[in-house]
Formats: sequence, structure tokens, C-alpha cells
Amino acid sequence: MDPQRQAGVVLPILQRQLDAEVTAPMSRRRRRKFSRDPFEVSIDDLSHDGRGVATHDEKKVFIHGALPGEKVEARLTDRRRHYDEGETLSIIEASPDRIEPRCPHFGQCGGCSLQHLDPARQIEAKHRSLQQNLARIGKVEPETWWEPVTGPLWAYRRKARLSVRYVHKKEKVLVGFRERYGAFVADMQECHVLDPRIAGQLTALSELIYSMDARRSIPQIEVACGDEDSALVFRHLEPLSDGDLEKLRKFGRSSGIAVLLQPRGPATIHGLEPAECELKFAFPDHGLELVFGPADFVQVNGAMNLRMVARVLELLDPQEDERVLDLFCGLGNFTLPLATRAGGVVGVEGDAELVRKGTENAQRNGLENAVFFAADLNEEPSGAPWLKKGYDKVLVDPPRSGAEFILPHLASSGAWRLVYVSCHPASLARDAGILVQEHGFTLKGAGVMDMFPHTGHVESIALFERPKKES
Repeated sequence: MDPQRQAGVVLPILQRQLDAEVTAPMSRRRRRKFSRDPFEVSIDDLSHDGRGVATHDEKKVFIHGALPGEKVEARLTDRRRHYDEGETLSIIEASPDRIEPRCPHFGQCGGCSLQHLDPARQIEAKHRSLQQNLARIGKVEPETWWEPVTGPLWAYRRKARLSVRYVHKKEKVLVGFRERYGAFVADMQECHVLDPRIAGQLTALSELIYSMDARRSIPQIEVACGDEDSALVFRHLEPLSDGDLEKLRKFGRSSGIAVLLQPRGPATIHGLEPAECELKFAFPDHGLELVFGPADFVQVNGAMNLRMVARVLELLDPQEDERVLDLFCGLGNFTLPLATRAGGVVGVEGDAELVRKGTENAQRNGLENAVFFAADLNEEPSGAPWLKKGYDKVLVDPPRSGAEFILPHLASSGAWRLVYVSCHPASLARDAGILVQEHGFTLKGAGVMDMFPHTGHVESIALFERPKKES
């Protein structure tokens, strides 16, 4: 990778400051007066959320619509304690990596922040983010940097949450993603990253909800697409009239999309039209098929998920005489493919409902060597039945917070090879430092996986090994 072509990223400390202030309640922010006069500035880096980073008046400023290497005319939109925010008014000197965004809603919709950056440069920015986090936070470097795992750039989202808002002044209902850093819903007629079965229905959904009595009491629609069927879950805050129910049924019949209702929490989700809907996705190389519910967690990018699972199996290389531990296993996305090759696999997950579905999926696929346990992996696991078993290899796929709490227990499990799938480079870096510096592992390799093209989200994978104990 040519270092001169790499986009920069915000330093991890500055990232944390940014995250903290962006999520702070408005009551805790003191609005500062500032000039909105235009100014020229050169862009040095790229933030984790796709904004250009520059220095203006001896202070960092994050500028929407700007890329590294560009000179832009900008103005401030907000002032914070540690940084300022701005927007691009015009491009004075454009980066050679700038491209024309495919989506007409780019810049308004908050769903994609990097559509104006060449896809190859997006990957480089994500690689550099992983590289910097491992070095600065974990103080480790892999023996090998792997080529990125990539997939389709468009039409990849099989799971999403669409916001819904009735706008009286416009006399219409908006259905789409939220605007950048705002509470407003983007006025969307198309989406190029959603599954086409759903993306093609945005206008129809807007018109449908506008025609309903409950147009003011439907705040969101959950999207869930399997290999064959697709479903929409309408959250409604008030009971629906008979007329509204019939309109939803007609939409389901005409679109071929299953319509489900959610009056309260996820447990209240139930089918309307068609009543029977079985969402599932297959692993053709393993002869497996997993069933999931519309509210269940599954990987957003189906094509990338197949490549990610294949990469995990390649790295772990489970053998018929080996036991494998799969932590944060969900409904068995990795557990069951591993079970087709390993002697035994134990999956551990905090969500009891996902554990139940993982068990059902194992039975559905005739896998008797896959066992699931429900356990909070952020609590003390000593004495847990699954921890008493010895393991040869471990897979960890934690949430953004990482797996810090469970790492000491993994170290005592006897496992000599560990694969870590990460959705947040900073927590991976922290945990990598712990594994290497405290528990005798070596970071053999690492690389990014482009699970969310056109966004700043960094998914990555790393392999750790330590000397194998002789039995």
C-alpha cells in the first residue's frame, strides 16, 4: 500500500473526545458565539465519520464534504471545547481521490459518509485506522498485514432501521435514514445500499403511511431480508384501525414483503401479511441454513458475512479432534460452520433468545456437536459449566466494547489459537495489547473487512497464537 495514497484518520484520543461531546445532552453544552465568515483551509486528515480534518485558528476543525489533500472554502457550523465543526462551501483544489457520489441524497442522509471518496481509498483509510489504533493503544503490530476482505459496494444491507416522520407542513410522510447528526429524517426516494427489495419501496411506504390514520404514531420500520423472504416490522405507538390493518395487508400482498407489527417491545412482534414468514440465510459451502427473526441480530452484509465466515474457518483451521469456543456467538453464525469441521463447538451468548435459536438451528441442521450456553460475558464467569471445559481454539466476536473482561479466562482455557473479529478498532487494539503483553500471545496477522462500504465503520479480523501445550 502506497503510504502517500493513504487517507489519514483522527487520533484515537481525539476520536474519544469527539464521541463524548457528540453524545452529550444539549443541556450540558454551552453554545459559543463564533464567526460564520467563510475561510480557506487545507485538509490534512479524514475523521472516523468521513469528515475532513484541518487546523483553523490553532484548533482542529471537522469539515463536512472535504477530503485529505484538498483546499476548500468552508465556514464554521459549531464550536466545541476541543474542536470546531464546519461545512464545505466550495472546493478550491480537489483531491484526485474525489468521485461523484452515486446517491442523490448524499450529504443530507446520514447513512453513508464516504460516497465521495474512491472505494480503494476508503479501504486504505480503514486500514490506517486499524494500524494506528493497534500501534497507539495496544502498542502491538501484527507479523503480517493481510489483504482486505471486500464484497459488493451497493445493495448490501439486509438489516436496517428506517425512521418515519409525518411532516404536516409538507403534507407527507418521510421514510428513510436520519440526516447527518440530526433528529430529522432525510427525504429519501431511493437508497443504493439497501436490499433492492426494500429500496424500491421507499416511496410506496411513504404514501402508504400517509394514507393511514396512524401516520403520526408510526416512528420506525425494521427491515430484515433473508435469502428468499423479506420483512418489514412496523412499530406503532397506538392500536391500528381496521382500515389501517387492511391497507398494510394489501401492501404485503402486492409487494411480496411480509408485514409484521410491533405494538411494544421486540417480544410483541407478530405477523400480519403474509402470516407465515421464515427468514433464513444459507452457507452453501457447508450445507447449512440458519433461521432468524426480524428483530434478531445478524450481520448486515450477507455477501460479506459468507466471506468473513470463510476467513474465520481458514484462520482457525478447526480439526476433528479439537474443541472450539465461540464467544458472543449470537444465533450460531460462526458456531455452526465451525461445527461442520471441529470435534465440538461451544457457543456462548448473552441473549437467551439467540441461544434458543442457535440451539434450534443446530438441531435443524443435524449438528449434535454444537452446544449453546446463555451467559453475560461482562460478568464473572468462574464456575460456569462451559468454562470448565478445555479448548484448543477460540473465536471472539464481541460488541464495540470489546472482550476485555473475559480475556483472562480465555488465557486459562488452554487455547493456543484465537481469532478476534472486531467492529471497533480501538477495543480490538486494547484487547490485543492485553493478549500479547499479559497472556503470552503473538499477534500473527490482522486486516480489515469492508462490511459497511461508503461509511467510516471499520470491521477487522486478527489472529493470535501462543505456544501449544503438549498433552
